[in-house]
Amino acid sequence: MRTVAPEGRAPAWRRSALVMLVGLLLQFLLGMAVNLFVEVTRHHPGANPPEYFSGVVQSVTWAILQGPRPWLTLHAGLGLLLVLGSFVVLGQAIAGRRRGAIAGAGLGAVGVLAAGFNGGSFLNYGEDVSSMLMAAGFAVGTLGFVILLALPPVLPSEAAIPAPPGS
Repeated sequence: MRTVAPEGRAPAWRRSALVMLVGLLLQFLLGMAVNLFVEVTRHHPGANPPEYFSGVVQSVTWAILQGPRPWLTLHAGLGLLLVLGSFVVLGQAIAGRRRGAIAGAGLGAVGVLAAGFNGGSFLNYGEDVSSMLMAAGFAVGTLGFVILLALPPVLPSEAAIPAPPGS
């Protein structure tokens, strides 16, 4: 079982977790800008849909292509990239075969996905609870990726065996 790259670098999931945390921090700041400076109209494509998922597709497409301010466009676009990135990290952790890494990456992916679904729900229905749940998903996702960074890059059982004294 290999958990460190051949050149001695940290595993891919560890580097990717750091990228995800930076992306989540940027997403948090963009979300605050949207919250403070953007009024999402209640009458846009996807608003108040009879069916949730088709409404999310229409709402997010509208937010990215025709959103009222660049903050919303950036927030929605980065959100999609973070969802994709979280599944890349999960795939890297699975490939690395480390239970702790898989658990942390899984938690990160679930949190980011939950934040994304609640962001779509906020665009669909404009309910404040969706914004709160989006923030909770952010927190869960952040925790998952922090767990990945807290894991040692190499398990103690995989570390090099020290040379005997006197050799």
